[in-house]
Amino acid sequence: MARNTLNSGNQQAEELPKAKINKESIRNISELLKYLKPYRLKFAFGILFLFLSSLTGLAFPSLLGAMIDAAQGKQKLSFIPADIHTIGWICFTILFLQSFVSFFRIRFFVEVAEKALSDIRRDTYFRLITLPMNFFANRRVGELNSRISADLSQIQDTLTTTLAEMFRQIVLLFGGVTLLFVVSHKLTLLNLAILPVLVISAVIFGRFIRKVSRQAQDQLAESNTVVQETLQGIANVKAFVNEAYEAGRYEKNLKKVVNIALKGASYRGAFASFIIFCLFGAIVGVIWYGSVLVAQGELSVGSLTTFILYAIFVGAAMGSFPELYANVQKAVGASERVLEILHEENEAISITEKENAVQNKIFGNLSFHQVSFNYPSRPDMPVLHEVNFEAKAGQRVAIVGPSGAGKSTLASLILRFYDPQSGEIRFDGNASATYSLTDIRHQVAIVPQDVLLFGGSILENIAYGRLNATQEEIIQAAKRANAHEFISSFPEGYETLVGERGVKLSGGQRQRIAIARALLKDPAILILDEATSSLDSESERLVQEALEELMKNRTSIIIAHRLSTIREADRIVVLEKGKIVESGTHEELVKNEEGLYRYLSSLQFES
Repeated sequence: MARNTLNSGNQQAEELPKAKINKESIRNISELLKYLKPYRLKFAFGILFLFLSSLTGLAFPSLLGAMIDAAQGKQKLSFIPADIHTIGWICFTILFLQSFVSFFRIRFFVEVAEKALSDIRRDTYFRLITLPMNFFANRRVGELNSRISADLSQIQDTLTTTLAEMFRQIVLLFGGVTLLFVVSHKLTLLNLAILPVLVISAVIFGRFIRKVSRQAQDQLAESNTVVQETLQGIANVKAFVNEAYEAGRYEKNLKKVVNIALKGASYRGAFASFIIFCLFGAIVGVIWYGSVLVAQGELSVGSLTTFILYAIFVGAAMGSFPELYANVQKAVGASERVLEILHEENEAISITEKENAVQNKIFGNLSFHQVSFNYPSRPDMPVLHEVNFEAKAGQRVAIVGPSGAGKSTLASLILRFYDPQSGEIRFDGNASATYSLTDIRHQVAIVPQDVLLFGGSILENIAYGRLNATQEEIIQAAKRANAHEFISSFPEGYETLVGERGVKLSGGQRQRIAIARALLKDPAILILDEATSSLDSESERLVQEALEELMKNRTSIIIAHRLSTIREADRIVVLEKGKIVESGTHEELVKNEEGLYRYLSSLQFES
């Protein structure tokens, strides 16, 4: 367990995985780029200003070279003035123009990217929360949260920075190479001759370095596992006096990390030395050969300066492409994971209040007819088999049985978190499929054993049952749920923050807030999923009183381990291994000496 937890944490801390760029990935990217369509005019202006900014940048080397030539009394180009001061003012004018267009370039790109990303976040989040329960059963919350945060942030960086920078560097690269040929084709050919050597060596060394870096990362994760396991089981370590053993185990792993890191350092050092030699060798070679051309009168000092500046532009542009390409790869991988969510088939749930209104009223009659079910992730393990029972409007029907019998699965099926493989669930005699999910879930409420409260105030948590409820209705629901007294005892009253998952409240207090929430919802059918099983006696009494108030005049399905809480039920259904083995009232079932209910009842009363 500790190892899995640690590895999960390491995966989140690592860089986002990269994806290969091919036809499929380009199609994925283009699908997300459709979110730019509403803002295409501003995007076009951003591209225009980016192009102008790049062009103005390319003008500076020629102007600075002309200034040096002008200082020597030489005119480099006929269309550039020979006066030093005039050239200087032209440089400042172009610099001002570049600053002007750069502002609008950044402003437009960020606005388009932020608005487009906001639309992607909205659609992804809505799609995510309307996916069926089976989707969440097969995925970790941390993974899904990463798609909303890390993946979309990577896409954001690509839209706001990477694409613009890549376009800018392409303009600088091709413009710079063209101008290099204009200035001196001989020096340009010398530069280009060195390029293949640098590229091939970078690819070869890069593979070795990535491989060693991955090995070091894996080994470090292994050593961190030792730390986590030791700290989690520190009581056992101390009880068995194994501190020295654990320290030695950790040291052994650290030595492996150091050895791999040193191996990687050797590769990186060799690569860095080679690149430095080639890079500075190229600079020395260009200046050397350029000086020869100056001495021979084929090139002016200003032209040589211009060439060097353009070479720096081109080198910087080429040097930026590996990182930009890596960022695009990560964005492609991120877009694939986001699109996986957007392509999932969601439940038919609306976000508009008008469509959320109840269309078909349920009066409370509920029945299961030959219902068989297994979870989609475990098709070979049946959970329910030909289950039949009926709860008439206003009745209390209890579901009991050993752990794993399928009791909580019944609750999931009533709420249509899942649909049965065969058989039918009916409301008021009509198949559940004839009702919209919105209608069913508006009129069915559940009070679970482990109540989850949101991190806001008590008022907000109760109002979650009906978002348009007034404060008076919320307070009335709290009074009926035996919650008003303890809520009023807090200094902030109903505005008290409950903390993450309601950690600032006791189990009984959380249960009563959940009951108040259900009362406010006023459902036709109520599901109590072991609502009092983990409470102390006093809390159970208060919660039980609140549950009695909640169950008045509504159909109640009571899932219970404590059989003492369901004696007054109108009907008790006994499940075992997904089948109904008994059904009847408490008095009828305890008379069956061979029955499972009597056996379970005798075990609890003896204990």
